[in-house]
Amino acid sequence: MDAWFWAAQVLNGIAIGIILFLVAAGLTLLLGVMGMLNLAHGAFYMVGAYALYSVFASGVAGWYGLGFLAVIAATALVGALLERFALRPLYDRPPGYILLATFALVLIFDDLVLLIWGRAYKSVPPPAPFEGALQLGTVPFPAYYALIILVGVLLTLALWLLLQRTAFGRLIRALATDREMVAALGVNVSRSLRMVYVLSAVLAGIGGAMAAPLRSISSGMGVEVVIQSFVVVVIGGLGSIWGAFIGALILGQFSALGILLVPRFAVAIPYLVLVMILIWRPYGLFGTRV
Repeated sequence: MDAWFWAAQVLNGIAIGIILFLVAAGLTLLLGVMGMLNLAHGAFYMVGAYALYSVFASGVAGWYGLGFLAVIAATALVGALLERFALRPLYDRPPGYILLATFALVLIFDDLVLLIWGRAYKSVPPPAPFEGALQLGTVPFPAYYALIILVGVLLTLALWLLLQRTAFGRLIRALATDREMVAALGVNVSRSLRMVYVLSAVLAGIGGAMAAPLRSISSGMGVEVVIQSFVVVVIGGLGSIWGAFIGALILGQFSALGILLVPRFAVAIPYLVLVMILIWRPYGLFGTRV
C-alpha cells in the first residue's frame, strides 16, 4: 500500500462525501428556512435512484442523460405534491406533527416502491465512457468516481451561486430570517416555501441517481443515507450549506479510511465523530451559538 493507494482512498472519500452533501444540503435548507426536520427526505434519494433505473431499463439510447432529466422531473413533482397536500396543512401545528407525518411518508414510499418495482434488488451501470478505470500512479481508480467528484464540485458551485447571487437566493435568506416581514412585502410565502422544498427534493434525488451505479437499488435505501445526512448537518452546523459540505467531506474520509484502518468499528465511526464534534462544538463546525 503505497502513497498512490492512500491517495485513491482519499478520492474515494471525497466521492462518498459529495453524494452525502447533495442529500444533506436539502436537509440544511429545510432546517434553515422552514425549521423542518424531514424524516422522509431519504425517500427522494430513493426516488432518484429508481427513476434512473427505470430509464435505463427502458433501453433508451443515451439513457444516463435522459435519466437525470427524469430524476429532476420526478423528484420535483413528488416534492411539490407532498409539500402542498401532506405538509403545508401541518405548518401551524407543533413540530411533532410533521415528524409523525414524514415518518409515515417513509413507510408509504417504501411500500409504493415494492408495489411498482418489486422486491428484487435493481442495479444500473455507470455511463459507458466511465465504466473503466483511470491510472492514478500505480493504482487504478474508477473513472465513475472521478465523474462524481467533477459533477459534485460543479453542482456545489451552482448551488452556492443560486443561494448567494440570485433573487431566489436572497428570498431564501429572507425567509430564513423573518417570514412575516417577507409576507408583509407582498411575497407569496407559501409558493416560496414550496420552491425551497422542491429544491431540497431535487438535490436528494440527484444524490440518489449518482449513487445508483455504486450500490444496489432497493426499498428502504433512503433510511440509511438520511441518518448519515443528519449526522453531516449536525457536524457542519444547522442551516450552513458550507458546513454541510465540509461535514460531508469529513464523514466521507472517515468512511473510506476507517474501513481500512479499523474495519471492525467502521460502522460506528461516523457516530463517534458526531459525538466528538458535539462535545467540542455543540452547535457544529460552522453553526452559531444560540
